[in-house]
Amino acid sequence: MQSIRKYLPVALFIAFFSLAILAFMSSKPTSKNERIYKAVQKYSPYYLDKRLGGLTIKSKEDKKFEEKPTNMTIFKEFERLERTWGKQHLKVKNNTLTIYSNSGEAQASIAIKEDKELTFIHSYYEVH
Repeated sequence: MQSIRKYLPVALFIAFFSLAILAFMSSKPTSKNERIYKAVQKYSPYYLDKRLGGLTIKSKEDKKFEEKPTNMTIFKEFERLERTWGKQHLKVKNNTLTIYSNSGEAQASIAIKEDKELTFIHSYYEVH
């Protein structure tokens, strides 16, 4: 019984530390291809508004749209919104990514230079 009490604080510390690491890892945003993401981000209607009270997801198109998910889920929720938008507004054809407006009009085209960029588009935006 004495030996269990001796190791209990260490075991609790390790358990809580492990849970904190798991929570941190699961709340991290997905890694992005910087060139493609920055080019597409200009046309995406969603952005993160950073205020003293924390992060809020807002829309450039709808001023009333505002989501304030928990700190643990904010990046996953933001990625979900971007993915939904990307499925409707992005098309890949002949190693060119085309960004379309809400009316279906082509706004911009981006040449895909590397396989990593194409892989990013397929995995992040789920555009095929």
